[in-house]
Amino acid sequence: MRALRIIALVAAAALLPSPSGAQEADALRRELEQMRKQFETVQQEYQRAMQQMSERLQRLEARPQSAAPTPAVVQAPTGGAPTTLMDLARPRPPFALSERRGAGQFLFDMGIAGDFVATLTRGNADTANAGTFAGRENRLFPREIEVSFFGQIDPYARGEVRIEAAEEFEDGERENHIGLSEAHLTLLTLPLGTQAKIGLMRNRFGLLNERHQHDLPQIDRPNALVRFFGEEQLVESGAELSWLAPLPFYLQALVGVFNGDNEEAFGRGSLTSPLVTGRLRTFFELGDTSALQLGVSVASGDTDDELRNTILGGDVKFKLTPAGYRHVLLTLAAEALYGRRSVDFRDDDGIRDDRTRYRAGWYTYAEVQPFRRWAFGARYDWTQFPVEPGREWALQPYVAFMPSEFLRFRLGYKHTERTHRISDDDGRGSGRIMDELLFQATFILGAHPAHPF
Repeated sequence: MRALRIIALVAAAALLPSPSGAQEADALRRELEQMRKQFETVQQEYQRAMQQMSERLQRLEARPQSAAPTPAVVQAPTGGAPTTLMDLARPRPPFALSERRGAGQFLFDMGIAGDFVATLTRGNADTANAGTFAGRENRLFPREIEVSFFGQIDPYARGEVRIEAAEEFEDGERENHIGLSEAHLTLLTLPLGTQAKIGLMRNRFGLLNERHQHDLPQIDRPNALVRFFGEEQLVESGAELSWLAPLPFYLQALVGVFNGDNEEAFGRGSLTSPLVTGRLRTFFELGDTSALQLGVSVASGDTDDELRNTILGGDVKFKLTPAGYRHVLLTLAAEALYGRRSVDFRDDDGIRDDRTRYRAGWYTYAEVQPFRRWAFGARYDWTQFPVEPGREWALQPYVAFMPSEFLRFRLGYKHTERTHRISDDDGRGSGRIMDELLFQATFILGAHPAHPF
């Protein structure tokens, strides 16, 4: 405030008219001298205050402090600098780490998913065990009750464990089984932009092999996938390496080496003659409201007869989400399989003659969701049998009601026709032409990972 008064007096003095007499000039000089002394006093006080603050700062800096360790951060190369081989080989940090955890919280996420299915069909299909869910025709049963534990182990790895209970039909008997369905470790920050998954997992072959039962787009899996890989699909122990190509567009490459335990398609079960899988997947945004995914897959391994089986696959998926929608309005998808399988054929004299079977199968489906809680769709299946002669086709329209994102009900009708009848060991029943009414109820408790596209 004192400085402001001084400045005001100086300004007022500058605006005064020039004095006419010597007496007035002397008075003005005295006032100016007094103002100069006051200004020097204020300046000294400011310097003294600044000196005190500087001394206090030096004392604070001289105190010993417990410095927290600074996390190592990998710097990405600047945009102007060219990418070197060392830059490519340096591990990258993951794009997303686990959320911050507070006291009393789990270090991982836990979730439960329940999936119940009911079927109604004719007695001839029931007798022959020829329904979509063989041996469980005209029943309501738990298809999959799953408990999942998953989360970040540290910034460099992620873990996942799933325990599953279900009613299964094996060797003519229905039994409830509880067992380990998945347990794997994912290393997120390997060199060259790669990631590795190790353990028991659902192979990322095609569109739906990675999906669990409660996450399927329809009540059941397409006939082609069931005929080629069985009801459980490819669930294998081994390792899978993924790589995201540094390109202007999205391109992911996968390669895996597994035991080959799938009894339907492979069954050798040994790393000395492993099941080898591969997949290429790309993704395109078609404007702001739609997207397209394309993929090709391969699986090759030995059967339990030590004969080679190779299956090729191609898939396409399209989604449309108009502006203002909170959910996908239209989904279109298709997948085709082509197999080359050597089989053990013996003539009437018991002489072995290895032959090759070339088989194909495909499916396509469309789903429209005009309302947030209701969806309507249909799927068409066509497939040959991988070893035996013959083929089948099926058509399945369905409707889904979702009270929330954690609860869903589906009702579907499925018509199937085969080129030959299916009967039990006593020759009873027939599944050549079959009509089924399918119902599904699914719920989710706790955490649930995001679905793939």
